[in-house]
Amino acid sequence: MEAYNEIAVEVQKHWFKDWFNSPYYDLLYSNRDSKEAVSFIDKLLEYLRPPADATMLDVACGTGRHARYLAEKGFTVTGIDLSIRSINIAKKLENPRLSFFQHDMRLPFRVNYFDLVFNFFTSFGYFETARENDNALRTLKNALRPGGRLVLDYLNSTYVGEHLVYEEVKEMGDVVFDIHREAEDGKFLKEINILDRSRMQRASYTESVCAFTKQDFEDMFARQGLQITDIFGDYHFNNYDEHHSPRLIIIATKP
Repeated sequence: MEAYNEIAVEVQKHWFKDWFNSPYYDLLYSNRDSKEAVSFIDKLLEYLRPPADATMLDVACGTGRHARYLAEKGFTVTGIDLSIRSINIAKKLENPRLSFFQHDMRLPFRVNYFDLVFNFFTSFGYFETARENDNALRTLKNALRPGGRLVLDYLNSTYVGEHLVYEEVKEMGDVVFDIHREAEDGKFLKEINILDRSRMQRASYTESVCAFTKQDFEDMFARQGLQITDIFGDYHFNNYDEHHSPRLIIIATKP
């Protein structure tokens, strides 16, 4: 018990920097449904019908698995992510059609360059202020050439709030994740307390994601001059329903 009490506790302040660079992040989310992701991208490409020579930007690309899949389809794909750890992993996948860069989405990247910009799997709404989130959306918009299209895939806040699992414990090998979720001040908070029994250490991270509604996004897109063309409610492209759709997938065009 004494050894347990002496374990150092790390509380990370900048969660989107520190958590995404942590090996525990990859471990916790290692069971994500890759088949569902591939199926969604296939359906998305069928819907978008991009030309064979289309250029694409995957914003918050992580370790690059989705960017790689798009490049395997023959497109020229660039991935950016804030996590240097993720980018170093992704760079091992690089080829003439696929490249990766560490980059903060709040800052401009290749203005008027891409045919398509993707932001998959709730990789938005991390920041503390409305200005920062607006800056991030501006980066996505400005990266598009005129006539280019943006796909932003976000959680449906109403649905998530109504189905929130407040307490959860996951054991993955020697690592125990004690997870607490709550909705507070317009954000979804996910406190992740980690016990690594093999290393006899603890760590703590708190994910914070804005509970943006459909109306919030419509307002943000309007401020950037983006024209929303479609909104879907799941990865099967069913119509969006506020209380029944798990996702909020927005397709928009840059005039």
